[in-house]
Amino acid sequence: MNQEMEFKNIVAQYSKVKPEEMTGEMRFREDLGFTSLDFMSFLGELEDTFDIELEETEVTQITTLEEALKLLEELQ
Repeated sequence: MNQEMEFKNIVAQYSKVKPEEMTGEMRFREDLGFTSLDFMSFLGELEDTFDIELEETEVTQITTLEEALKLLEELQ
């Protein structure tokens, strides 16, 4: 499984949107229905799955899937 699909599968655990229906422009809160708690849990799962460490200053700027994927790629 490639990184993007693995990422989308994690997102799908917190949303009613299927991974294959997700686009980079989708926003976590508005389009995917994430709550603040969902987003924090999601970030923790990303850290564990991809063995990365996210900084609060970086993640507070993330609003779309594309932005999150770009940050993930930069950290690996």
